Amino acid sequence: MLTNYITTAFRALKRNWSYSVINILGLALGLACCLLLFVAVRYELSFDRHNTNANRIYRMLGVSATSPDSKPNTGITFPALAALRNDFPDMKHQLTMVSRVRSAVVSVGGQGNTEKKRFQEPDGVVTFAEPEYFNLFDYTWEKGNPKTALLNPNTVVLTDRMAHKYFGDANPMGQVIRIDNQMDFVVTGVVQTPPATSSLPFSVFLTHASVVAFGNTSPVDDWGSSYGGAQIYMMLPPTMAGAETPAAQMEHRLDNFVKKYHTPETAKTLRYVLQPLTDIHFATNTSNYAQRSISIEMIWAMVLIGLFILGTACVNFINLATAQAIRRAREVGVRKVLGSTRSQLLRQFMGETGFLTAIAVVLALFLAQVSLPYVGGLLNVIPDAVTLFSPVVLAFLLFLGLITTMLAGFYPALVLSGYQPIVALKAKIQASQSGRYLTLRRGLIIGQFAISQLLIIGTIIAYYQMNYFRSVDLGFSSDAVLTVKLPGNEPGQLENLRAKLRNVPGIQSMSFGMTTPSSTLNWTTGFRFGTDENAYDFGILMRPGDTSYARTYDIKLLAGRMYQSADTIRELVINETFMKRLGFQKPEQIIGKMMEVAGSDVKKPIVGVVKDFNQFSLRDRVEPSVLTTMRSNYHTLGLKLSTQQGGTDAINRIVNEVQTAWTETFPEFVFSYEFMDETLASFYKSEEQSYALFRLLAIIALFIGCLGLYGVVAFMAETRTKEVGVRKVLGASTAHIFGLFSMDFVKLVLIALIISSPIAWYIMNQWLQKFAYKIEIEWWMFALAGTLAMSIALLTVSSQSIKAALMNPVKSLRSE
Repeated sequence: MLTNYITTAFRALKRNWSYSVINILGLALGLACCLLLFVAVRYELSFDRHNTNANRIYRMLGVSATSPDSKPNTGITFPALAALRNDFPDMKHQLTMVSRVRSAVVSVGGQGNTEKKRFQEPDGVVTFAEPEYFNLFDYTWEKGNPKTALLNPNTVVLTDRMAHKYFGDANPMGQVIRIDNQMDFVVTGVVQTPPATSSLPFSVFLTHASVVAFGNTSPVDDWGSSYGGAQIYMMLPPTMAGAETPAAQMEHRLDNFVKKYHTPETAKTLRYVLQPLTDIHFATNTSNYAQRSISIEMIWAMVLIGLFILGTACVNFINLATAQAIRRAREVGVRKVLGSTRSQLLRQFMGETGFLTAIAVVLALFLAQVSLPYVGGLLNVIPDAVTLFSPVVLAFLLFLGLITTMLAGFYPALVLSGYQPIVALKAKIQASQSGRYLTLRRGLIIGQFAISQLLIIGTIIAYYQMNYFRSVDLGFSSDAVLTVKLPGNEPGQLENLRAKLRNVPGIQSMSFGMTTPSSTLNWTTGFRFGTDENAYDFGILMRPGDTSYARTYDIKLLAGRMYQSADTIRELVINETFMKRLGFQKPEQIIGKMMEVAGSDVKKPIVGVVKDFNQFSLRDRVEPSVLTTMRSNYHTLGLKLSTQQGGTDAINRIVNEVQTAWTETFPEFVFSYEFMDETLASFYKSEEQSYALFRLLAIIALFIGCLGLYGVVAFMAETRTKEVGVRKVLGASTAHIFGLFSMDFVKLVLIALIISSPIAWYIMNQWLQKFAYKIEIEWWMFALAGTLAMSIALLTVSSQSIKAALMNPVKSLRSE
């Protein structure tokens, strides 16, 4: 019996090969999309889950008690660790602090006859850590003792990958590495490289016992300032049923901790909360050391889109199967007369669907494997971290194939097996069933195009939001601005570098500062204004820079003047938002007022007010900000280049001259640079990737829908050959025949647009809400999506409808 089913399925596939190809291709595309999205979702959901105690580990955050909507601060001041261990001795070994070294230079060798090698390690590679760090997080030790490896000063633990990078096949134990040409560390341990799905992707662990000597506590090491520096993690006891969660209990205890160690004014505005380790990857409003996050909404969007696309492929199958049902009516009648039961026929037709699905599954696996590198790049998935040939993924594909067989094949099989043999043999099926099938097919086509237009509308709105990011006025200029990191700012170094660069043709202006105006590195601090002794319920962002800072980045002065040159804080310039938060409406009113900032108890004058500029991405609103001098915090060189020098060659020449001057000033470090507009674009990397992915999925969904539409129209043209011939004999024009086939489908596309538009508006409006600065959704975006979908549908229909319209009526009538 099974052999008979397979033989029959193969014959049906061969007899209707064009429709079978459409079905197989549609199913394969739908299955491939589902498979790739499953792999991506599984990858995202696995972040930090490799840690045995992942559900018990929390990160400590500082939040505003008076402004719950403000952005949480991940940086915790250094004294907090010792104070926590003092107040909570029961958690002494379940607490740890990590503090990354930004863009560190690792030097190896250089002693005796060995050649010194330097490696520029990006953020998220080098960190200060304690032995307790390995109590919380899972690492497999290859060499060394986890309890003592980081106990003493000037020690370091490496991952096996970094050990091989620095020392090759030599034994790394006892070897010495130098960090930022500043301090030597002896290798005392080697651990296996953590999985790519880690929010703490560190590979070089410096002992926390050397953090102060290294100078990582700058600019201040007190309770009143956070420099985005250290993060504190803690492991709490397991949750007990029926009681308040350990996290909630700990947060209550931390309220008293704040009151004990912070000033009364700060205690009114600051709260410490605990963020689960497993939530860090999905918290887009807080930073993490992996510099990568994704929202849960995005995860659900990927799941739903995958299901939608698979649904459109199944709709194709149902459409074509029901369209061809009339053809097979006599076959069903004959089989029933010969003794076949309905259950046998049901199994036969489901078997045919399963046969087509099996071919589609194999093709889908091939398509997914070929496109995995491209899709992985869109989704920022590490290629080595995913595979399509793992047991879980293959089991999912098998499950997907079974579900697809049921979804696509059950209804057509039910219809075909239900024919009455007498009616089927008398060829009366067409008259009795065609109306019901037509209604079904129309409904399914509407559903297909509603899904397609939903994706198209979302893609159009995302496109214009991304364009808005690129074109909006940020309050400063990023065009032709070259930024270079400074490994040091010792006396004479900055002056020497400035003198070398002053005469380089093509450099209009240069400035030393802590960061560029818009940056992920932020220093938040408190302040006191005027004679008011009470602390305000918000902090301020410090933007230290020299007197050329505003000119280099084209920050507009609204009133007063820029501050004068100094090595420490001498005068202050504030932004509009800060001025208004202090209660002033006109910039001139605040000039001359006195203020204390950055933990200083010495009041400094406000000498100017600048136009607001975005300090973060456009997801966040402009925050109160202060510009001032502070040489000890100059870590970035900004160079405004002339756009009149002409072309890439001129830019390359300037970069080479800057590199020469920089290397002469800092000979022990590795030169690196960025163009500021590229840095700003990286703020929206996740949005760009999402937009590119959804654009691709929208095209695929529309293509699958058009495949089905093509098949249905082809079948209609084939079954209505006699009708077309009669109409032409009676004088119908080619345009009339074309309209006969086309107008019904245009109506269906319009109905789909009406259905999808409110849904798309709601979803995209929710997506836009996460941006402080966003576009307005306009009516023409929906009209554009409808026009696009309608044009593609007409183009799909036209090939078959024109072919039918041009057919010789004599041949049409004779063929019947």
